[in-house]
Amino acid sequence: MNIGIIAHNSKKTLIEDFCIAYKGILGKHEIYATGTTGRRIEEVTNLRVHKFLAGSVGGDKQFMAMIERNAMDLVILFHNPNMTSPKEPNVYQIASCCDQYNIPVATNIATAESLILGLDRGDLDWRSQI
Repeated sequence: MNIGIIAHNSKKTLIEDFCIAYKGILGKHEIYATGTTGRRIEEVTNLRVHKFLAGSVGGDKQFMAMIERNAMDLVILFHNPNMTSPKEPNVYQIASCCDQYNIPVATNIATAESLILGLDRGDLDWRSQI
């Protein structure tokens, strides 16, 4: 399955910790991420990550294009809801795109853990039918 990962700057350490904790599960799938997030995930986990541009220079658009092609099966999107910046990917556009194309999306650690464990159990196998 194709897993997309985006993290705002203030959540980069959290996404690194998440990926370290679930490296065994993530390693069984294709990982896609915006540039800086992808590079940091690779550095801490040694997982191969398909990297888009940085979110602030179009990586979020590349990410959404993959969702629109129904080529993304799960999205993990860690953001700081108290901080908006034009330099950060637009969380609401990405989440809305996921909703439109029925892509499971997690915007916090609790939901991300539920989705990643469900993925490992096979709960998202229905995505391969699409």
